[in-house]
Amino acid sequence: MNDFFKLRENGTTVLTEVAAGLTTFFTMAYIIAINPAILSQAGMEWGAVFLATIIAAIIGTLVMGLVANVPYAQAPGMGLNAFFVYTVCFGLGFTWQQALSMVFICGILNILITVTKLRKYIIKCIPRSLQHAIGGGIGLFISYIGLLNVGFIKFDSGVPALATFNDPQLWLFLIGLALTIVLLVRKVPGAILIGIVIATVVGIPMGVTTMADTVSFREACAALPTTVGVIFTPAGLPSLFADMTKLPMVLITILAFSVSDTFDTIGAFIGTGIQSGIFSEEDEKTMENSSGFKSKMDKALFADAAATSIGALFGTSNTTTYVESAAGIAAGGRTGLTSVVVAVCFALSAFLATFVSAIPYAATAPALVSVGVMMTSAFKEINWEDFEEAVPAFFASLFMTLCYSISDGIAFGFITYCLVKICKKEAGEVHPILWAATFLFILNFVLLTFI
Repeated sequence: MNDFFKLRENGTTVLTEVAAGLTTFFTMAYIIAINPAILSQAGMEWGAVFLATIIAAIIGTLVMGLVANVPYAQAPGMGLNAFFVYTVCFGLGFTWQQALSMVFICGILNILITVTKLRKYIIKCIPRSLQHAIGGGIGLFISYIGLLNVGFIKFDSGVPALATFNDPQLWLFLIGLALTIVLLVRKVPGAILIGIVIATVVGIPMGVTTMADTVSFREACAALPTTVGVIFTPAGLPSLFADMTKLPMVLITILAFSVSDTFDTIGAFIGTGIQSGIFSEEDEKTMENSSGFKSKMDKALFADAAATSIGALFGTSNTTTYVESAAGIAAGGRTGLTSVVVAVCFALSAFLATFVSAIPYAATAPALVSVGVMMTSAFKEINWEDFEEAVPAFFASLFMTLCYSISDGIAFGFITYCLVKICKKEAGEVHPILWAATFLFILNFVLLTFI
């Protein structure tokens, strides 16, 4: 084990890696309950998504640990699952089978751009301020979704307004939010998961948590065939390209999935791996100058890309690298053994389907809000006093929330960044890839007026 994971070389031990793996799992285990809750709104079977989430997390995390030998965990991404349901299915009118097909194609596309080094060029060409704005903007978006899911914000009068506190669900949400904040402030390991569990238990006497519609492990297994391989049925890939008038929208949506997925991963690697030394300067140079998959970053990017297509095959939205991996890294995780421990924990959690399916929105919404708060820490890396830097960062993060769309936020960030550079007569400093992406986003807005 020491030789395979190079524990001594990375200055760590088996005990440290196991503790780091447990820490990472407890900080991200909320996705087991939240992902099915979100995706089931699009018409997918809760039990099928529950198992697909776990399977995608196990396979993606194992690939990350055994192939790349880095302490990162993967699972269906927050924000990306919201984009799947609220933008692609509800907003654009695609079925969940078609949305899964687009996620699968996105994974294939990400594999291709990783193999051809395009993904590495993207990392280099996007300004750091925009990368941080995208990460922080997704945090605001996730928090907003949490508030809406629990009915904390109402639109009865046509404008957003605070709900009246006459609903036990709202009180349970407030209790759960206060508890989660306290646990996070006290730096309790697994604070978010503990908050979900306690809020669920408190919800029993309040009548919010019930076992009436729970799903057992056996029922979840029975539901899994409804999503596994559905992309290859007539309702999947064939229907996606049956109407050629929708082809531009399909392509733009796939691009949006790919861009969002790419920046989630880039943010995780830049924010934790480089600063902690997991991706050393030598590794970065190897990535830039070598061909194939010789560096840790190369292998990690490939693992992340492959996981998305694998997840879509089983029935879940984009599988991505989790920023919560930073918790395990902070606990001393430095190798893929941390990831293997996380994968084992996900496998064990599959047998808790009955409990997980009873968890109400009021218990998971505090997790969404809290994760959103943590993700907004990326804003501190932006120089807000520099108006030229603040403008694209502001529009990128603002429009993600107001438009209920990650891709729209990224689009406005790119467009305003290019506009600022043109005004400063510095258009030549904008990377061609960024120009191409901006053009595609503008083309998307134009096409939307005719579709």
